[in-house]
Order: sequence, then C-alpha cells, then structure tokens
Amino acid sequence: MSASLKAKIADVFDEPGCDKNQAKSEKERKKGCTKQLTPGAAAGGCAFDGAKIALQPIVDVAHLVHGPIACEGNSWDNRHSASSGPTTYRTGFTTDINEFDVIYGAEKRLFKAIREIVDKVDPPAVFVYQTCVTGLIGDDIEAVCRRATEKFGKPVIPVNAPGFAGPKNLGNKLGAEALLDYVVGTMEPERTTPYDINIIGEYNLSGELWQVKPLLDALGVRVLSCISGDGRYREVASAHRARANMMVCSKSMINIATKMQQRWGIPYFEGSFYGISDMSTTLREIARLLVEQGAPADLKDRTEALIAAEEARAWERIRAYRERLAGKRVLLITGGVKSWSVVSALQEAGLEVVGTSVKKSTKEDKEKIKEIMGDDAHMIDDMTPRQMYAMLREARADIMLSGGRSQFVALKARMPWMDINQERHHAFAGYEGMITMIAEIDKALFNPMWQQVRAPAPWEAMDPLLVAPDAAQLAAEAAPA
Repeated sequence: MSASLKAKIADVFDEPGCDKNQAKSEKERKKGCTKQLTPGAAAGGCAFDGAKIALQPIVDVAHLVHGPIACEGNSWDNRHSASSGPTTYRTGFTTDINEFDVIYGAEKRLFKAIREIVDKVDPPAVFVYQTCVTGLIGDDIEAVCRRATEKFGKPVIPVNAPGFAGPKNLGNKLGAEALLDYVVGTMEPERTTPYDINIIGEYNLSGELWQVKPLLDALGVRVLSCISGDGRYREVASAHRARANMMVCSKSMINIATKMQQRWGIPYFEGSFYGISDMSTTLREIARLLVEQGAPADLKDRTEALIAAEEARAWERIRAYRERLAGKRVLLITGGVKSWSVVSALQEAGLEVVGTSVKKSTKEDKEKIKEIMGDDAHMIDDMTPRQMYAMLREARADIMLSGGRSQFVALKARMPWMDINQERHHAFAGYEGMITMIAEIDKALFNPMWQQVRAPAPWEAMDPLLVAPDAAQLAAEAAPA
C-alpha cells in the first residue's frame, strides 16, 4: 500500500462527524471501525467496489477501471441508478491489463486509454479507479492523471481505492475524498439562490430522487448537486456554493459533509426519505437550515402547508392497505440507514417488525432503532441463512425484506420475499414511494401462488401403500400360484 493511500485512509478514519470514532483513543481511531478484509472475503464488497458504487451515478463522466476486466464486470447496471439525460456512466471502460502489464507496468496503457476516451466520447471528465493488481505493481495513477489533465485539457480524476485497502464502506469514503481533493470547489455555478442545497449519499436508485425533487420544487428549493445520483460533473464541482447539505444513506459519505462544513461553512443534517413522518421531518430540517442561512422566513410556513397536504393524501391512500396488513410480521435484512428508516415506514403501515439487521449500521443507526422499536428491539448483527430459514419456517415472520442474495432462503421456506436493497426495480422514497412500498408488500403477501406452493403435493395425500408398496407385498404378488 502506497504512503499516500495510507495517509488518506488515516485521514478518513479521523472522522469528526462520527461520535463513536471521536470517543476512541488516537491509537484506536487509526484502526477504523471495520476489520480488514481477509482472502475470499470480498463478496460483501471491497474498497474498489465501494468507491465505484459511490461515484458511478455521476452520469456524464467516463468511469475508467485500471485493472483486469473482471474488476469492471457489469457493475454499472446492477444498482439501477437512473439518469435523466446522459448515459456515459453505463458504458464500462477498462484498461484490461494482462500478464505483460503486470511485469512491465501499465501506466502507458492507462494513458492511451484516457486519450481514446477523450477522443471518442469527449466527456467533461474521466474518473480513473485503482484496483488491487495495479496497486500492487506500483502504477502511479495520480501522476498519469495529472499528465493526462495537462495534455488533454480535461479533468482526469484519480480514485485511489484498491480493493485490498479495506471494505466497501471505506471505499465509499475514499471515493468521496477524491471528489473533495479534485472536484468540489473547482468550478462556479452559473447562478446561486438562497434555496440551494446539496444531497449527499443519494444514488437515485430506480429514480428515487425524482420522487423527492417535486416536493422540493414546490417549495422553491433547488438541488444544486446530488452526490452522486443523476449527478453532473459541473454540478458536483460547484457544490461548494450550496447553503445547506443533507446527508442520506447513514455515514457512507459523511466526510464530504463534514469537510464542506469545515472549508466553506455549509451546515448539514442527516435525514431519510423513507416513510411519511421521516419525509416530513426531512423537509422541516431543510427549511430550518435554509432559513438560518438567509432564506426568507416564510419557507417554514410553506413547508408546513405542503407537509399537511401531502401527509393527508398519503394516509388516505394507504388506509385500505393498513387494514389488510395490520399485525403482519416482517423480517428486515438490510443495513445502513434502511435498518431504521424502513422500520419507521413499516410501522406506519401497521406492520410488526420482528427483527432488523444492523451488520452495516452505525452506532447512531442502532440508537434510532431502539428509539423507534423500544427496548425490545430485535437487532440482528449477522444472521446466517440457516437462522433466517428457521425463523421463517417457524412462522415468526410473514414476509422477509432483504437484498437479492437472501431471496432464496425465503423462497425455500415458501414465504413471501421483497427486494428492499439497491437492486430493486421500484422507488420507495418520499410520500409517493411509501405508497409504492406498501402496495408491493401487499402484492407479495397476498399473492395467490403462496396458497398453491404451500399445499401438499397430490402424491403426499395418497395412501402410502398405493404410492410405495412394501417389499413383502411385492414378493407375494410376484410368487407363482
């Protein structure tokens, strides 16, 4: 690991926005909050994966992976981060290094790849991602990117987050550091308003940002930049002129919020777009911060009027669902902000949450779970597939909400399952998203196929003698008269 990468990781671990981290000694703080990856443990996501996930939704730039082609894979399309315009981010660019590059170095190959992208695609910027192999052979992507920037007159941004550096959450933060070091503050917006905000940690999964933006538009609040869902390079580069920041998705990119506060005095808060009450709280916090930063005071009154109208409409639309779903039990296997914000939304729908996973949740997330669910909150650190299966088969839950990797456990137990993670095809943010989520849960629970799947097979209800005669009977029938 290079000295510059070690220094950057140490800087990321010294996070003032994390109360748990600041309570540690200086020695313990340098170790970070997560264990280093062991060989074969990258299935949950490595640092490269985390950085790519965090930055890929900037839709108009070219994302070039400097490493073997397997590192690129099909990651540009597995999270359904939607774009309202450019689709450059959906093209996979990779240097596809080979054995000769490992021996002789691949910096020339990287430079040629950048030149080819600039000539053929002409994006506003190129993001270059370091991987394990190129990190181990010592390729200096910072130097190559610096030379390419001078040669081609376009920003070429190094993202130094090789997989061996640590887990996915660290990669999120290293990707954010690349934005802070090379992008944010390098351009000026065409205009500014007292209502400008940045949304940090929102990836526009299945278009969730688009369900929230009309609410902000109704208040006159402008999203100066979204980091990084449906983002544009120029918007991110001019994000330092916003009046307030909203932090979404737990603490995955908290370093952007804290360092923008330190450098440019932009206040931030952490909020959620999931659930009726949390959406309303988020709108109130946005209005409060903007008014404190100089926006007209009537913004608060207009916000309350919008909340009253939207809440009344949302409660009326889910009233019928609440009657059908009352008392149904949910097992929630997810992480981060969804471990508590989705719990709140499910309870508003009349559902009972029998357990929620906290494997990727912070100390603050766990405190919010206790606040929402009470002292009897069943928080699951790491539930094995066998435990999930037993919990479902014993009917302690009526449906499981999780990511795609857990769906087969529920299906094997012949229980309903719904995708709540990033691969889903439905947007659950905002008031409209709350209605969509409840409707999808209702569809899954009351799908008539479950009655057929759980029914005994025709041969299971037959006379055992007719199905499988014993050996004595067969011998008697076969004996000569």
